[in-house]
Amino acid sequence: MHHVVVERWSRGSSPLHRRDARAKITALLVFLVVVATAHRDIATLAALLLALLAAAAWRARLPAGGALARAALVLPFTAVFGAVCWLAGDPARGLALVLKSYLSALAVLLLVATTPLPKLLRGLEGMGAPHFLLMVAQFLYRYLFVISEEAQHMRKAAAARAPGWGRAGRGARFRAAAGALAVLFARSYGHAEEIHRAMLARGFGGVFHPLEAPRFGPRDAAFLACACALPVALRLCVERLA
Repeated sequence: MHHVVVERWSRGSSPLHRRDARAKITALLVFLVVVATAHRDIATLAALLLALLAAAAWRARLPAGGALARAALVLPFTAVFGAVCWLAGDPARGLALVLKSYLSALAVLLLVATTPLPKLLRGLEGMGAPHFLLMVAQFLYRYLFVISEEAQHMRKAAAARAPGWGRAGRGARFRAAAGALAVLFARSYGHAEEIHRAMLARGFGGVFHPLEAPRFGPRDAAFLACACALPVALRLCVERLA
């Protein structure tokens, strides 16, 4: 199976990868609250928080360029609202919106890139998140790979049967893509049904059991204390100097 890039990053072995998912989720929530409630001198605070996240990415042995680029996917959406605020005569609010959205996206990306999704969902469950939503997310995660695998097989088959299809007209390619999309979802649905029946035959009772129980140790507590204290301290320093 061809894993996506972020999924491959989450299988690393850095100290940040080894921290308990509950500690990282709590640190993320504190970071998001600090970012969302910041008002004064947001540019300076954003630069400091960006440096903090970059240091965390370096510590996790993640490619800094790839992480920064993937977090920028939110900018086309927030830039529109930032431009509206700018044209309305409030450029400071527009800039704050763009900076806050980017920092939040990068922080969430670091969490996902250092925590495999099963452990992340297990941590959310341990923190009291609704079991039904976590189950839906777990199945969606698994079936997305089913769809991706089917799409790759169909692409290879199409390339083998018609090597020159990429030189066809735009209308012909659109009709071919629409037909392939319908076939893709039909085949993926059938494959997903087979997987579900196999799970039921093996005694699946609605709960995914982890291979190892999560443990919150002293290093996790130390990480949580530092990860919560640093953003708060940076914000207090910036507001005091502003």
